[in-house]
Amino acid sequence: MYATTTKTIMLISGVFVSHHYWEEWIVFLEKRGYKVVAPPWLYKNDSTENLRMQNQTQKIGTITLSDLLCYYTEIIEILPEKPILIGHSYGGLLVQLLIQKDLASAGICINSFPPSGFTFSKLTFYKTIFGLSTNLISLEKTHKLSFKKWQHIFFNNVSYYEQSTKYEKYAIPESQKVLRDLFSKKAVINFKKRHSPLLLISCSQDKIVSPKLIYWNFKKYRNVHSLTCYKNFDDRSHFVVLEPHWKETASHIVQWLDKIS
Repeated sequence: MYATTTKTIMLISGVFVSHHYWEEWIVFLEKRGYKVVAPPWLYKNDSTENLRMQNQTQKIGTITLSDLLCYYTEIIEILPEKPILIGHSYGGLLVQLLIQKDLASAGICINSFPPSGFTFSKLTFYKTIFGLSTNLISLEKTHKLSFKKWQHIFFNNVSYYEQSTKYEKYAIPESQKVLRDLFSKKAVINFKKRHSPLLLISCSQDKIVSPKLIYWNFKKYRNVHSLTCYKNFDDRSHFVVLEPHWKETASHIVQWLDKIS
């Protein structure tokens, strides 16, 4: 029997996927006494099948990073207390930006996209992001991740059956504007600002955001009055949230939350 808590966890998903991939995480965290919400991204509150239809994806193509920050800020502000934020991929960057706005009691970033700002350590990441889109300059157009890129970049550490099943279940078109905003001032972090406890998680087999880049992100935080932690998981890919051993990652997060509370 797990101890009960009134704390709320908000799960924030990444790009190219439906928020429904958090389903098992919701059950896992609720069994540990948390209240859990996993709001879809703006304009993505629908089934995977419907979101793949052209008439449903036109609005998705308009999404920007600023839109997402305003959207999640409005959701957080109607909650009874500041939530714990857990974000994956692009969602991890959103967690960092929302933490910066003092909108969370704690934050966990799983394979987080890095904040804006050029460094040589980001060259491979930038190259990958450009490779995930047909044209980052285009306006209000969506782009669907190919199965080949899903296999070799997103979900490269599982069987072909797992790759194929999860791709059909969760992959959806994405806004190219929101990818372009990764390079803008909207994605800048003030690493010296005081912040709530923050945990950054990397995975050794991540082909998008390397452990080295996650560790760079972690080391940039320099406020001596704030807690910032780092954890690397071996033999895990970018989509660790869906891998067979996802409970190990979720359990580590719960244990970390227990310690900081």
